[in-house]
Amino acid sequence: MFYSGIDWSKDHHNLCIMNAAGARASQIQFKHTLKGFEQIEAERRKLDVPASECLVAIETTHNLLVDFLLEHDYVVYIVPPQATNAYRNRQRSSGAHTDESDAALLASIMRTDRDSHRRLSPNTPLTQQMLVQVRLIETLRRSIQRQENQLRDVLCRIYPQALDLFSELTAQISLQFLVTYPTVQEAQALSLKAFDAFCREQHYSRPDLISRRYAHLIEPAPEANSAVVEAYRDHVCILAELLLPQVSRRNEAKVRLSQLFEQHPDAFIFDSLPGAGDLLAPGLLVKFGDHRDRFPTPSSVQALAGTCPVTEWSGKRKSIKFRRGCDKEFRRISQQFSRASLKKSGWANAYWGEIRPRCGSNSHAYRCLANRWLAIIWRLWQDRKSYDEEYHLQQRASRRRPKL
Repeated sequence: MFYSGIDWSKDHHNLCIMNAAGARASQIQFKHTLKGFEQIEAERRKLDVPASECLVAIETTHNLLVDFLLEHDYVVYIVPPQATNAYRNRQRSSGAHTDESDAALLASIMRTDRDSHRRLSPNTPLTQQMLVQVRLIETLRRSIQRQENQLRDVLCRIYPQALDLFSELTAQISLQFLVTYPTVQEAQALSLKAFDAFCREQHYSRPDLISRRYAHLIEPAPEANSAVVEAYRDHVCILAELLLPQVSRRNEAKVRLSQLFEQHPDAFIFDSLPGAGDLLAPGLLVKFGDHRDRFPTPSSVQALAGTCPVTEWSGKRKSIKFRRGCDKEFRRISQQFSRASLKKSGWANAYWGEIRPRCGSNSHAYRCLANRWLAIIWRLWQDRKSYDEEYHLQQRASRRRPKL
C-alpha cells in the first residue's frame, strides 16, 4: 500500500508518495494539464502498484484532477484545509510550509490518520445533475433578488404605481410592462382597451382583474421631477431586461429539477417531509446523497450541516459555540426547511414554541429545529421509509410517558 498527498493550485500541483514505512517514494510537481495528470500514472507504474492500492489525500472535490483520479480507480480521501493546518501546527511550531511539504503532510495524514477522514464516493449521475440544478436555482435566486431590490428602489423614487400593479415585481408580465412602459407618464397614457390588449398578449391569468389593475395604474399619485424621471428611464428598462431572462431560466431550472427528482429512488422519502416543497425536498436529497455509509450516525449529518454546536469542555470550564466549519449550503437548506415545516407540522410548531424563548435569535431557533429534523430524516433515509406525522407524534408521546 502506498499513500499519496496532492497539494493543488490553479495551474500546477505537487505530488508526494510515501510507502508504508513513511519514506518518500516519489515527489514531483506537475502542471494542470492532461500531460501533467498522466505523470501521476507514470510515477505509480514506476512503483508497480495498482491504482486501487494508492490512497490519495487532497483538499478539494471541485477539480478536474479529482475527476481524473476517480476515473483511473484511485482511492481519494478529502482532508479539509482546517485539518491540514492543525496537522501542520502539530509537526512544526513555526507554521512554515511549502507546496512540497504540504503534499508530504497530506501523504503522512493518509498513512497515519486515514480513518479520521472521508473517502470520496461520488453520487450517481442523476444526483449530481440534481445538485447542479439546485445550485443554479440558488445562484439565480440571489442574482434576481439583488437586481429586484435595485429596481424596487428606483420605482419607489419615480414609478410607485408599478410596484403593486401585478402579483409580483419579478413576474413575467410585470417586467415586460416595465420594458414597454418604463415611466408612469407612458403607462398612464394607455387606454383601458390598450392595457387590456397588453395583458391578454402576455397571457395574464386573471382577466377579471384587468379593470382593477388599470384603475390602480391611473390613480393620482405624487409625481417625481421630470428630469429625474428621464434620468432613471433607461435604468428601469435595463434592470427589467436583465431580470426577464433570469426569471425565465430559473423557472426552467425548477421544471428540470422536478423531472430529475421524480426519477430518483429516494424521492418518496424527501417528498413526504412536511413543507419541503419542490425546491427543499430535492435540496435535502442531494445533500444526503446516495451512499448510506457516508453518514453512519445522525450526528455526522448534523455536524456536516452545521446545525449542532461545538462543545469545548476542559475541567470546570464548558463553552458551547456556533459551528463554523460545515457545509454552509447544507445549513442554509436545512434551516429553510425547518422554517417551512412550521406551517405543516404540529410537533415542529410545538418544539419551536418551546425552544424560541431560550434562543438569541430566530436563526438560532430554526437551526435547533433543523437539528431535530436532520436526525429524523437520517432515520427515514437509512430505513428507506417516508415520513408519517402521526407515527412520529406517537413515538414522541411514548418517550415522554413516565416509566412505572
